[in-house]
Amino acid sequence: MSYVDGFILAVPKKNIEAYKAFSATTGAIWKSHGAIEYVECIGDDVPYGELTSFPRAVQAAEDEVVIFSWIIYNSRQERDAIMPKVMSDSRMQGDDWKAIFDGKRMIFGGFVPFLRL
Repeated sequence: MSYVDGFILAVPKKNIEAYKAFSATTGAIWKSHGAIEYVECIGDDVPYGELTSFPRAVQAAEDEVVIFSWIIYNSRQERDAIMPKVMSDSRMQGDDWKAIFDGKRMIFGGFVPFLRL
């Protein structure tokens, strides 16, 4: 079965168009190195919970929106081979993203799917 990297982050509303452009570029990079699918979703119905919630997880401010993203690979082994290629790709170099969102508040991890309907 496939392997999935998942991401949650907060983006200032004023930077959404810049984030969309950034995502189009990074998604193309991931796919060019072998990722099967690259998906970015903008929060639409993600209320701030009393104890836990997507906005709380990334410490989203009132002027920010939550982004939920995932990248699908054929396997963990392929993901582990693709990741260094992506990170060393010349198109990924630079700190342009720092002006778009705070990477310190991004949550990410790798997941093994156990059910797909």
